[in-house]
Amino acid sequence: MSQERSFFSSFTTEVRALLSLSLPIVITQVATQGMNFVDTAMAGQSSSTDLAAIAVGTSLWMPVSLILRGILMSLTPVTAHHRGANNQSGISRDLGQMIWIAAICSLLLISYLTQAGNILTFMEVAPSAVPVATQYLQALAFGLPGIALFYTLNSFCEGMGNPRAPMFISIIGLVINIPINYVLIYGKFGFPQLGAVGCGWATSIVYWVMSALMAWYIVTHHRYKKLLLANEMKPLLRRMGELVQLGLPIGINIFIGGSIFAVISLLIGKFGATHIASAQVALNFSSMTYMIPLSISFGITIRVGHALGRGDHNAAKIRSWSGIVLTALLSLLSVSCLLLFPDKIIALYTNDPEIVVGAAILLTYTAIYQFSDALQTAANGALRGYKDTQTPMWIACVAYWLIALPIGVMLSMTDWIVPALGTKGFWFGIIVGLTIAAALMLIRLHSIITGTSRNFEYQGLSINRTNA
Repeated sequence: MSQERSFFSSFTTEVRALLSLSLPIVITQVATQGMNFVDTAMAGQSSSTDLAAIAVGTSLWMPVSLILRGILMSLTPVTAHHRGANNQSGISRDLGQMIWIAAICSLLLISYLTQAGNILTFMEVAPSAVPVATQYLQALAFGLPGIALFYTLNSFCEGMGNPRAPMFISIIGLVINIPINYVLIYGKFGFPQLGAVGCGWATSIVYWVMSALMAWYIVTHHRYKKLLLANEMKPLLRRMGELVQLGLPIGINIFIGGSIFAVISLLIGKFGATHIASAQVALNFSSMTYMIPLSISFGITIRVGHALGRGDHNAAKIRSWSGIVLTALLSLLSVSCLLLFPDKIIALYTNDPEIVVGAAILLTYTAIYQFSDALQTAANGALRGYKDTQTPMWIACVAYWLIALPIGVMLSMTDWIVPALGTKGFWFGIIVGLTIAAALMLIRLHSIITGTSRNFEYQGLSINRTNA
């Protein structure tokens, strides 16, 4: 009985600490994702062509943005570990290296977005959506350096245990995004009516503002400005390579999970603009609800990283499992929302009867995979805290690309198993893939925690761990 009380006490204490840390991260992620929601909703009210263009453009932008986010996200556990070990020079050095990495990645992705028209044409996307989607992505390319810098400074603040500054700045970004969208999409106050293209320019402008505010906050904050040492922040190719080696599997992992939705959107593009728009409603709203487990997983990473930095392996174990349980329970809220209020959700995007019917069906299937998605995301967050990034990457690759996507293609576009289901078949594939991913992530985490005499190499700092 005393052991049960001790476990319950540890669990409730950790849940309170994790919620306190994660709530600002949740708000930050919802606010930044909210900009995508606002873009989609406002473009959808403009025309179905603009809504389809946003969907197609997002299908090209989102996968690479997830890789970028994952690479830069590695700064969070690295900074958390340095902070736990009280290694201030390491914090300064790795912040500098990640800023250089962000600049290099921005140049590469700008080159990619300038080729959007050729890629969409090659993919045989509905011709009516290609010109607008291409211009939307070209406008978005203008803001790429600002996006990359914001991601970097956001990861730094989270690693320092300060998610509130990014939260407030993200809220500011969401608030100013709405009027800028309004002006540029609908052509107000003498500006041309740009439709979906206006969303791209609005996003670019807002991220430049957000990155400038984050930089100003860090440079002027008494706690951080002493860490900004110029001699520590000069480019070090070897260290940059080590950070990319840690961050790239995170980015690929997130990319694999996000890109399958992008590929599905492109494949659905062959069914026509109505099917694209219906799928975009379901995908866009589910990406909003996904921000909750994703944000908590960031909190789990930070909490586990701090514990390992102090050498407290038992605390790392408790923080891992407590975070997973909390995330699973909270996912039931999004499941309830999707099942109880599909009509109200769809009305935020469109009133087109054909789109409404298709989106309602897809939202029901979306509710089914919310729970397993939350489990695999939380377990992945704990594994990042243990600096285990490569195995989760391979798990995601197998679950999504070798299981979910083939099943989705067979059910949607062939009669091999059942008569072709169209868009719905892809959602069945997603449900199977996410369920398998959740099971494998949990098994991997259990093996990491219970392994004996395992040595973890954490960014050049050795952590010798016995049975946790």
